[in-house]
Amino acid sequence: MDLSKYIDHTLLKATAIPSEIKKLCAEAKEYNFYAVCVHGCYVRLSKEELVNSEVKVAAVIGFPLGAMATEAKVAETKSCIDDGADEIDMVINIGMLQSKNYDYVEKEISAIKKSTGNKVLKVIIETCYLSEEEKKIACKLAMNAGADFVKTSTGFGTGGATLEDVKLMKSIVGDTMKIKASGGIRDKETAKEYIALDISRIGTSSGIKIVSE
Repeated sequence: MDLSKYIDHTLLKATAIPSEIKKLCAEAKEYNFYAVCVHGCYVRLSKEELVNSEVKVAAVIGFPLGAMATEAKVAETKSCIDDGADEIDMVINIGMLQSKNYDYVEKEISAIKKSTGNKVLKVIIETCYLSEEEKKIACKLAMNAGADFVKTSTGFGTGGATLEDVKLMKSIVGDTMKIKASGGIRDKETAKEYIALDISRIGTSSGIKIVSE
């Protein structure tokens, strides 16, 4: 099993500086990770650093709260795509989901999917804030909107990925969508447990540790 190809090598802290992004990209190339996951302001830099490599650039949208206007998220998405992002990881509007404004949530995901064109869209549902029923609904809305992935967490909420949440998400999306587990996955054994549940990607800042163990 090539663990490296599951890993989105991630640096999303508020204090990330350009030299750290360059280091992230160098590590991603060295360890053959699938992608780097960065904030929008660093998409262009990452793309330049990864030229002539197979490593993709994933950009986060509406991160980490998901509560900005749809128009702002769409504009952010377009900016990242223009700068060379291969994948978009967007945060849903959690408050709208919890107030049962499902039409809003689905239409927002659809609008962002439209803006990504043929690029990959991952939908972060932030499982730590959701009931079991809300998690199911969020997965269905992402599926209806034509997204490519559902993703567990930002890593900035009150909790990260759990095996139970991934099993629940899988029970809803089946083979229609892929799943990205993110938040709190820091060692090889844990990574393997998630892969055994048929996830396609792991978001982690511990990728080097995971593949080196």
